[in-house]
Amino acid sequence: MKLLSLILAGLLLLSQLTPGGTRKCWNFHGKCRHKCFKKEKVYVYCTNNKLCCVKSRYLPKNLPWQI
Repeated sequence: MKLLSLILAGLLLLSQLTPGGTRKCWNFHGKCRHKCFKKEKVYVYCTNNKLCCVKSRYLPKNLPWQI
């Protein structure tokens, strides 16, 4: 029983540490990262305290009456 719980704990830990497992944000157009790339902008923050990096073409346009 101890071995089974140890294996399950190890698998849970490995599932959290998989490389390339960035979370999606902003209607699946952005990715949660610590630092955005050059062509990306921060629009909102992710729930895991990272930046939601979105490419400029997916950001909403400012409407004239919202300025």
